[in-house]
Amino acid sequence: MPDDMTRLRWNRKPTPQHPLMGLTILAIEDSRFASEALRLAAMRSGARLRRADCLASARRHLSVYRPAVLLVDLGLPDGCGTELIAEQRDGDIDPPIILAMSGDDAGEARARQAGADGFLAKPLPGLAGFQAAILSHLPEDAHPSGPRPADMSAMEPDALALREDLQRAALALETMGQGSKAAYAAQFVASVARSAEDNGLIEAANRFARSHADGHDVDHAHGDLRRILAARLAETRAL
Repeated sequence: MPDDMTRLRWNRKPTPQHPLMGLTILAIEDSRFASEALRLAAMRSGARLRRADCLASARRHLSVYRPAVLLVDLGLPDGCGTELIAEQRDGDIDPPIILAMSGDDAGEARARQAGADGFLAKPLPGLAGFQAAILSHLPEDAHPSGPRPADMSAMEPDALALREDLQRAALALETMGQGSKAAYAAQFVASVARSAEDNGLIEAANRFARSHADGHDVDHAHGDLRRILAARLAETRAL
């Protein structure tokens, strides 16, 4: 059992207002914008959030401490999150609660096959959905007593976090080359677009991913996506 779950039995009991009080969450998420949404949700729920932006960083974190909850993005710069999920399930130590995250609904089946307990679709749910996703896997004595307010508010990260993601996406598209780097660049842009609920950027990212997969009209789709990213960066520069 994760250390946080043991301590929770006598220290920092959860309350209806802070139902995740006392828990430590490790989020493996490459997007700053999505990470900020998770941080706000964790803070308002009473939990502590740490972040790793790739598999290598997550493994370093997990070699030092055991969080109660792992939130694992499936699309990471150095591999797929299912690798880490499977490692945690196959390890000698009792694994934490593991929830996979992705903007691709098809990722849920792969994540559960690897051993994930649950799945969070992107864009991330509001506060109530975030809390419910974690509480559903906690033992009953770790739940708050009494009715819990159904806070449906969305997390609204700082616009600077979105700008950082857009800059990273633009750089990824400039330096992607071929193969896995190109596939990662496509999925990262699409993930950022979904988190920001930017339909125009989502459509452009999907066109680029399709063109790259089938080898047709790649240069046009690539240029179109870069132009839209440049426009979004110009819009956020004034924020």
